[in-house]
Amino acid sequence: MYDLDTGLLSTFLVLAETLSFSKTAVRVGRSQSAVSAQLKKLEDLMGATLVERDTRRVALTGDGERLLGHAKQVVAATDGMIRRFRVDDLEGEVRFASPEDFASAYLPDVLAAFAATHERVQLQVSCDLTLRLIQAFESGAHDIVVIKQDPAARHPGARPLWREELVWVGPASEDDAIPFDVVCEAYARRGRALPLVVAPAPCVYRSRATEALDHQHVPWTAIYESPSHAGCSAAVRAALGYTVMPLALVPPGLAVLGPGAGWPCLTEAEICVLPAQRLSPAAAALCRFIEERIPPQRMHYRAPVQGCG
Repeated sequence: MYDLDTGLLSTFLVLAETLSFSKTAVRVGRSQSAVSAQLKKLEDLMGATLVERDTRRVALTGDGERLLGHAKQVVAATDGMIRRFRVDDLEGEVRFASPEDFASAYLPDVLAAFAATHERVQLQVSCDLTLRLIQAFESGAHDIVVIKQDPAARHPGARPLWREELVWVGPASEDDAIPFDVVCEAYARRGRALPLVVAPAPCVYRSRATEALDHQHVPWTAIYESPSHAGCSAAVRAALGYTVMPLALVPPGLAVLGPGAGWPCLTEAEICVLPAQRLSPAAAALCRFIEERIPPQRMHYRAPVQGCG
C-alpha cells in the first residue's frame, strides 16, 4: 500500500495553476527549495516526471496533466472527509478587505480553506487601495484588513506578514538587460521624462519607484494611473511605460529589469494584517488563519545590494 501525503498533491495543484515556483512558494507558505523538494518527492512516488522547467518557463508534462484531475479529486475528497468529522462552533460574519493584487494572487486559496473549515462563518470580502482600506477600517467598516506598508512607517496595530522584493518591470518585447541609462537617454533625446505606470498616490510601490528615480535625478512622469494590478500590467504590456511590482506577482508577458543593467535599486515593501482591537471569535480565527498561512519566518531581511546602499 502506498503512503501519499496530500500536502504534496496540494502543492502540485498550486504549481499547475501558477506555473511558477516562486508564486507557488508564496501561496503555500514555503521556500522555493521546499516546493522543489515536494515536487521531487511526488515524482519519485509516481515514478514519473511531472513538470518540465528551464530558466524561463515551467510546464506540466503529459504525466503531470494526467495526474492533475486525480490530484484534484483526492484533495477534495480528503477535505470533505475531514469537514464531516470536525466540530466547529464558530459562527457569525467577518468583514475582511485587502488590496486587489493580494486578493487575486493569494486570497482565494486562503479564504476557501478557512470557509471549508468554518462553514457557519459568513465572510464579507472587499478590495481597495491601501489608503482607502485604512480609512474604512478606522471608520469601523472592516474587522480585518491586509495592507501594504513602508516597514519604516508601519500603521499602529499592523502586524507584519512578509516583505515583498520589488522589481522594475517593462514590456516583454524589451531586452531585460537593456541598460537603464540607455532607456533614459532615448527618452531625453525626444524631450520626454521616463514614463511610469503606477497606482494613484499614496502607494508604497509608487513611492519606491519615484524615490529611486529622484535619488538618481532622473525625470519621470506618471503617464498612466490605475488602482488595479491587472490595469497596470496591461499598460506596461502595451509599452506605455515602466512600473514597480513585487517579483512574485510579475505576470507572463512582462520583463523584469534588473539592477545588473543599472536600474535603480528598490527597497522592499511590507505586507501587514491590521485587525480591530476587539474581534469576534470568528474574526480572531480568520486573523490567526492568515498569520499561520503566512508565518513570520517567511519575512526576509537582506543586506542591500552592492551599490544600492
